[in-house]
Amino acid sequence: MKPYNYPEPLQDLERAVNVWAQLKAETGAPGLAEKMAEIKSLLAEKLAELRALPDDPALRAAEPEDLEGIRALRPGGPRRYWTGLPEAEYRDRLEGAWLGRCAGNVLGSIVELWEPDKMERWAAYLGDAFPPIDYWSEAERPFEFKYETSRRDAFTPSKMDGVPTDDDLIYTQLGLLILEDYGLDFTVDDVGAAWVKYLPVSPASPVLGNLQAGVPAREAAIVDNPTQFWIIGDIQSDPWGYAAPGYPEKAAEFSWRNATISSRRNGIYGAMYFSAVIAAAFALGDPMAALQAGLSEIPADCALAREVRWALDAAGHINDYRAARAAADERYAGMHLVHTINNVALTIWGLSIGGDDFTKVIGETVAMGMDNDCTAASAGSIFGAAYGKDAIPEHWTRNFNNKAHSFIIGTESFAIDDMVDRFTALAGKVLAGD
Repeated sequence: MKPYNYPEPLQDLERAVNVWAQLKAETGAPGLAEKMAEIKSLLAEKLAELRALPDDPALRAAEPEDLEGIRALRPGGPRRYWTGLPEAEYRDRLEGAWLGRCAGNVLGSIVELWEPDKMERWAAYLGDAFPPIDYWSEAERPFEFKYETSRRDAFTPSKMDGVPTDDDLIYTQLGLLILEDYGLDFTVDDVGAAWVKYLPVSPASPVLGNLQAGVPAREAAIVDNPTQFWIIGDIQSDPWGYAAPGYPEKAAEFSWRNATISSRRNGIYGAMYFSAVIAAAFALGDPMAALQAGLSEIPADCALAREVRWALDAAGHINDYRAARAAADERYAGMHLVHTINNVALTIWGLSIGGDDFTKVIGETVAMGMDNDCTAASAGSIFGAAYGKDAIPEHWTRNFNNKAHSFIIGTESFAIDDMVDRFTALAGKVLAGD
């Protein structure tokens, strides 16, 4: 059963209205301005009615947003594996997780949202392997900047000096700062303050604008925001898993506090799920076991949990990126390409297809398309947390040069080894109960 029954989209109707209005303007049709004003007024009226439609009460009850309600509906499972920090093991896996996240993101960033056939044609044009086994040798529109900090050609081996800037990496850096600035008992309000203090932009979401306009942090996700279930929650997952290794319950709690700023219901659950998965991967050393363990921290009957179970069950029959994308397109027809649920399925399949081969994990995941810099980053992080830094081939990290660039206000880059040191200090406090 598909998770949602989407209505027919209105893009064709909107385009028809616009082009007919243009033609009528060109032919001097009388009454055009009045007719367009009438159409706009009617659309605004119907949009207001659409927004006022009540949620299904049974579904709403199965998908609470408060932490107590979420925990009441989660299944049984291991809440904690590590009671103390095995520092040498943790540091190795933490470095693997962060490097894996960076590599997956960098590979996907300059082909973000590309369809598989477009990537295939680009690879053939360049003479690159597909699915990719190294970074793209050239970038389309190399002279353009991402987030006004890293040029697109900085994501290619010949131009790369440090990890280029991308929003999927910024939130890991920001999570570190939130924990250091506000402590382990940080609140949703603290997260809101950190967004305003550190973020000049926050892509694909009105949340930062809401905060800057004075909307309270706990309401910023729901004011004029139809993207509450999109992937912005789960791309913020990693710092909470890094700070609570072997302790998925605490990682999910941290993630809930953070994701409430931007997400609701399955958007929050996606964040909590991946934080718990990463925390479990440190202890279990097995990405697929960690993906199963993460289900213990979200409501058992929410849409995300059902789809994670379905994706795990289907994984044995998904053997490459083509099969993965076809399965996702069939089940999630009508779902936005940056939604949490469809991209979670692709992340799961990237890890299952790749197994213990890092290159295959991120290469196949990127080749699936959709929000593929996000999915490959998550897959790379889970892989690294499970297997450690030595499982990541050197060609993926040789040009990182111990620095990850940033658009965080006041910080041009973070030293990778310094981030490892700082997360290690935090993880020690978390596992000690401080």
